[in-house]
Amino acid sequence: MSISVQNVTKVYGTQKALDQVSFEAHPGEILGFLGPNGAGKSTMMKIITGYITPTEGDVKVCGLDIWEHSLALRKKIGYLAENNPLYTDMYVREFLEFIAGIHKISNRKSRIDEMLQLTGLNPEAHKKIGALSRGYRQRVGLAQALIHDPEVLILDEPTSGLDPNQLVEIRALIQDCGKTKTVLFSTHIMQEVEAVCDRVMIINKGKIIADGKVENLYDLTRTKSMEEAFRSLTSK
Repeated sequence: MSISVQNVTKVYGTQKALDQVSFEAHPGEILGFLGPNGAGKSTMMKIITGYITPTEGDVKVCGLDIWEHSLALRKKIGYLAENNPLYTDMYVREFLEFIAGIHKISNRKSRIDEMLQLTGLNPEAHKKIGALSRGYRQRVGLAQALIHDPEVLILDEPTSGLDPNQLVEIRALIQDCGKTKTVLFSTHIMQEVEAVCDRVMIINKGKIIADGKVENLYDLTRTKSMEEAFRSLTSK
């Protein structure tokens, strides 16, 4: 398995953001992490990436423990955060060169060219990031997450705010990545899970309340759509 989360709890003051969360994710799988805003999705992703530590519990990525091998673990992960932090005064190619340098990529130019081609950024490569549309900024975020060829890809609300054409293109890119990598994809939009993911976990109030194939969740709640299933489970 690529991701193993065991009994993870995260407490902020008196608020329990995550409550005994456990799950596994495997290579070649796109796992949708579905829940309303504030359910604990981003907190879980920040813990997996080593950005924050859990109050209790354990996380392993590619067999590396978050407590003992934090730096080595991060090298296995590509991460696109929800707010997609980018240096907007940098040019697209310049930014990817900067990220490639951080990862100490040897074949830097060819790898950057590959990422520009993969993410459809070639026409925008010589533009400043601040001049790009939201859709192209998301592509830059995906390019930086993929440039070091990670085994695990963590995407926090990657399709939020995109127009219909951009949605189709980003979904296709994520699905292509999911053929060889473990992809954890967080969203609060039911249609995104149906369109992109192989498996879905529903989280509500810091707890995993359902985990399985989309069609199995329909059976679980005796509903005919993902939206109805989601509403049924999160209303409990």
